[in-house]
Amino acid sequence: MLVNPRSLALTAALALGLAACGGDEQAQGAPPPPEVGVVKVQPQTVPLQKDLVGRLAPFRSADVRARVPGVLQRRVYEEGSDVKAGQVLFLIDPAPLQAEVGQAQAALASARADYANAKANADRARRLAPTNFISRSDLDNALAAERSAAAAVEQAEAALANARINLGYATVRSPIDGRAGKQQVTEGALVGQGTATLLTTVDQIDPLYVNFSLSVTELEQIRRAQAGSGSEGEVRVVLPDGTAYARTGTLDFSGDVVDPTTGAIALRARLPNPDKRLLPGTYVTLKAVLGEQANAFLVPQAALLRDAQGAYVLVVGADGKVARKNVTADRLQGADWVVTAGLAAGDQVIVSGIQRAQPGQPAKPTPWQPQAQPGAPAQGGKPAGQVPQQPAQQDAAKKD
Repeated sequence: MLVNPRSLALTAALALGLAACGGDEQAQGAPPPPEVGVVKVQPQTVPLQKDLVGRLAPFRSADVRARVPGVLQRRVYEEGSDVKAGQVLFLIDPAPLQAEVGQAQAALASARADYANAKANADRARRLAPTNFISRSDLDNALAAERSAAAAVEQAEAALANARINLGYATVRSPIDGRAGKQQVTEGALVGQGTATLLTTVDQIDPLYVNFSLSVTELEQIRRAQAGSGSEGEVRVVLPDGTAYARTGTLDFSGDVVDPTTGAIALRARLPNPDKRLLPGTYVTLKAVLGEQANAFLVPQAALLRDAQGAYVLVVGADGKVARKNVTADRLQGADWVVTAGLAAGDQVIVSGIQRAQPGQPAKPTPWQPQAQPGAPAQGGKPAGQVPQQPAQQDAAKKD
């Protein structure tokens, strides 16, 4: 049987074409490893920061009250103004008190006159006693009268001092430096009758106290951190309009009793307020740095995953393959999770491209860069506000 040379040539060409197609299919069946964005983590000392809500309170608050009965004549200070310790705030009608001072002075003069007579009689009895011209009983009576007259003088002096003190209370003064509040009683009112009538309140607002609370667990964590670092707690205040207060406060009190209604412990910080910008009673947001935590890792939020087993991250190992690591994530701090266990120095934690990374499969690590925020300067010369597409988004775009 004769074979057509032309057919042989066609058969050979067809075989070569099939072989080439098979090679292309094999090449397409082994895609390159996916590219993932990673951050290389290192242990560091992380501030123990808490975002809390607190309330401002005056450093000192003094109630100004009428300590003697009388009619309020007038208010001397301007409501809402800053006053000094000893500054006159109110005047109470002093006439009845001045009369009491006069009576006390007259009683003292009478007591002194009686004492002078009693002393003269006692001196005479002392001189006559050795000559037996006076009985022992008369001598004792003269000496007793002298002592009684001396006591009466002291009593009258004390009464005069008390009357003068009450007269001084008719001029009501500020007990502390601070800001005087609203007048509680109008002029012409009878005050101090039976009880000390509240006239106004003076609050010292430089510095201020910031009162807040923490759970028992959080407080124990903070105390352990402070014991290890020896640092003093700091508090930064964010005002209700969202602006940060320029000055930093310091933690100065921690309660030892748990509030049974809330299960929390009261804490307090002292905050400078020299320009009187902050006012007592205001609710503020606190960023409290209450210690330091050593050997912790900061991991971006996008890198931390959770399942039924708990929190974990994916890392690219030294062999270029993806591995899962179970971690302990204590808390959020800013845009990062604080991880205290499960990671090692130099681990390459996958942040972007996690959906393409599979444990046990290879991956190509590239340095991860945070996405640019709208309005912020863009990285790599791209306009601000444009978020770079992830590889998965680019693939979807190509398919569309």
